Amino acid sequence: MPLYPQTEPLQSGRLSQQDGHSVYWETLGDPSRPAMLLLHGGPGGGIAARMPRLFDPSKWHIVAMDQRGGGRSEPHAGDTLDALRDNTTDHLISDIERLRIELGIAGWYVYGSSWGATLAQAYAHAQPERTMGMILAAVTSTSRFEIDFLYGGAGDFLPEAFEDFLAGAPEGVPGMGMAAAYGDRLMSGERRIEEEAARNWCQWEEAVLQVDPRAEPTGRFEELRFSLGFARVVTLYFRNLAWLEPPLLEQASALADIPAILINSRVDLSTPLSTAWRLHKAMPRSKLVVIPGALHGTLYGPLSEAVIEAGNSFADDI
Repeated sequence: MPLYPQTEPLQSGRLSQQDGHSVYWETLGDPSRPAMLLLHGGPGGGIAARMPRLFDPSKWHIVAMDQRGGGRSEPHAGDTLDALRDNTTDHLISDIERLRIELGIAGWYVYGSSWGATLAQAYAHAQPERTMGMILAAVTSTSRFEIDFLYGGAGDFLPEAFEDFLAGAPEGVPGMGMAAAYGDRLMSGERRIEEEAARNWCQWEEAVLQVDPRAEPTGRFEELRFSLGFARVVTLYFRNLAWLEPPLLEQASALADIPAILINSRVDLSTPLSTAWRLHKAMPRSKLVVIPGALHGTLYGPLSEAVIEAGNSFADDI
């Protein structure tokens, strides 16, 4: 199932916040149709050009935004450490809600992949009456288990790359400790150390993604500004477990009345299936779609097809 054709934005703009952040947003599709909010991964990644193409522009009013510190939002974490100030999950939720109000949207469906799935859940907890439904792919909750696995246990499957990752911050302890160790280097104030840490961090991220035989290197990590900004924001959030207390999975039953479609591959070193499974068990109205194989990317292959089907399923039921 191919992606939908690329369309030009209907509107675009920036939310200028009093704390100095300017959050980029754009809308696509049909403004007379129900709204679908897109939340990208990372954190710190930015909306990929292909992401809106997962949703039928004749069925959805598509809203995309670049979260603080990444994409076209300013300041960018690849340029300045100022982008890390006032940059927490609560700030992102506040940005989302302000955008909803500015666009005059009463309620919307929310799509999030990888980190975006965490942010979607956090937003739904904060604004359940505004969340009409969720599509979560490569499902995360940014729990201690997930972070320890991604930067610890996953090394058992990729020992060569993991050895290099550990060598990049030998003072770090495998697991969440690597986010802290790399984070210190990425904010050291010494450009050479920061750039080397960004390269080493992103090489591990790329190695984990390449477990998917269909994956193609995006080239994003080859751009220093992107890799430095991405690594800085990721380590800031992950060393703090995204400031989510209590953990999302411990309060997941509060989302039980929100329709949700959860999509995950059977083997994903970035997002183990157990998170999607536990969330599904806590949300009786949810549907869990398990894709065979080792997949993570949602912009190609079976995962993208499942997201497209989920979007059409919601649209057809409205």
